[in-house]
Amino acid sequence: MLLLFFGIQLLVALLLIWWANAPVQTSAFMLWHRLSGGEVVQTWVDYDKIATPVKQAAIVSEDAKFSTHRGFDFASIQAAMRANEAEGAVSVGGSTISQQLAKNLFLTSHRSYIRKGEEALITVMMESLWQKQRILEVYLNVAEFGEGIYGIEAAAWHYFRRPAAKLNREQAALLIALLPNPKYYGKNLTAKRLRNKQRIILRRMNSARLP
Repeated sequence: MLLLFFGIQLLVALLLIWWANAPVQTSAFMLWHRLSGGEVVQTWVDYDKIATPVKQAAIVSEDAKFSTHRGFDFASIQAAMRANEAEGAVSVGGSTISQQLAKNLFLTSHRSYIRKGEEALITVMMESLWQKQRILEVYLNVAEFGEGIYGIEAAAWHYFRRPAAKLNREQAALLIALLPNPKYYGKNLTAKRLRNKQRIILRRMNSARLP
């Protein structure tokens, strides 16, 4: 069992080293989607081909301290732990962009403390091997934006018929607002909660500190 554990960590490390420069065109989430019979649409796009408002929106919505922490926002983690203890279940994650990416690339959406522990290990490796700009670039290329729609380029074409480089502030804020529940919101673009979150992101966007 110990050998299996270390073998898995070695495989993860090797993939992270390979993906430090190569386009990332698959993930655990994409794999599970394909295995369940679904079709995956994803097109890799480099960091400088993603509109600045998209990067700003992602940071203010998902991880305000992204550019300064080392993978973990301990204040958010403590708040999530208190919320989970109150509910008696793991319902709030407190995850940073780095942690979300670790989950998307290698794990599943199942919530448990064991999965969070593995997610933490992968996050430490990722933060050690990748620059912040690379983490954000990969995150935006593999995040799910709707049923079978992965990455900001595929999302930009699907929802707005334009490349990610041409997204404006309102469009960027709406796409990032999809992230907590992309399968539902992707089919309900006029949902009140979605539009409220879009407005909040727009108000905060200029405060984003990009890597």
